[in-house]
Amino acid sequence: MNLKKMFITGAIAAIAASALVTTAATAGEKVRWKMHSAFGTNLAVIGPVGPRIADSVRAMSGGDFDIKIFEPGALTGGYAYYDPVSQGAFEAAYGTPGANAGKNSAFAFAATWPFGPGTSEFLGWLKYGGGEDLIREIYARENIHYMMCGMIPPETSGWFREEIKSVEQLKGLKMRFFGMGAKVMQKLGVSTQLLAGGDIYPALELGTIDATEFSMPAIDRSLGFYQLAKYNYFPGWHQQATTNEILVNMDKWNALPPEYQAMLESACTANIAVQIADGEASQYEAMIANEADGVKNMTWSDEMLDTFRAAWEEVVVEEIADNPDAQALWTSFNKFHEGYKVWGERGYLK
Repeated sequence: MNLKKMFITGAIAAIAASALVTTAATAGEKVRWKMHSAFGTNLAVIGPVGPRIADSVRAMSGGDFDIKIFEPGALTGGYAYYDPVSQGAFEAAYGTPGANAGKNSAFAFAATWPFGPGTSEFLGWLKYGGGEDLIREIYARENIHYMMCGMIPPETSGWFREEIKSVEQLKGLKMRFFGMGAKVMQKLGVSTQLLAGGDIYPALELGTIDATEFSMPAIDRSLGFYQLAKYNYFPGWHQQATTNEILVNMDKWNALPPEYQAMLESACTANIAVQIADGEASQYEAMIANEADGVKNMTWSDEMLDTFRAAWEEVVVEEIADNPDAQALWTSFNKFHEGYKVWGERGYLK
């Protein structure tokens, strides 16, 4: 067994051990759920999460709490899970809050934002700075129970067919882009659209889009972008850390035995650690493989990064002005951030 599998197995086993008493208390109570996955289970880092959660709760419950994972398109489209969960068409869905920004733009702040925090600070705010509680309140209005259920480190910030030497080259490009970063690119003249992972390669191949971003190098490699676009840009200014979620229909959640609720929450907590570690460990091999296939791993100039940041500063003012929920999340994070700087600026090597 390799170290990665040992880490994942160990995390699951630790949760299972802590739940032995709970399991005995719920023995014989059968619960069967359907869970949509917004990401194909074959994708690196983000794909295995649904099966991992299902395996964890199955182990902890002795098989009594069984969650069946469905690939994108089987129950609904990749990112089209908000309404079905709210309405109870199926019990749960795994994805990312940014997929639901069309329902409420505040959900983008629950997922990630340009020039935002890294994994440690982001996780600190969500778990101990009030962020997770605010997000749950917003989802609860639509009969949805929210659980943070994963986080990945920085993404790449774009795959292009040619080297980008100036902002002028961005104007008129058609590009797949996620979340608040898309609004930054729009400020710079890019026409953006949000496509689910499985729809990006054919769009890029057919010329429906000229460029794309999606995720981290290992994930992007699983989708084959390196075959069509040879310039991959870093750093991921638009997504320094990104959260994943499991949404559960509130009626189904309230009907779930407390013991099973605890199992699902524990599985999500364990997955955060596993996913961050997996995300950090698996990128360099993909970057090296991309280079062997003719990709140039590019770094944005300071001038380009300053341009992106200036556009973001305009976008965030507009976003929080239009949406009280977004303003509440932004205010909460910035209060935490001011305090965190006392530690963050001194505790880490620069």
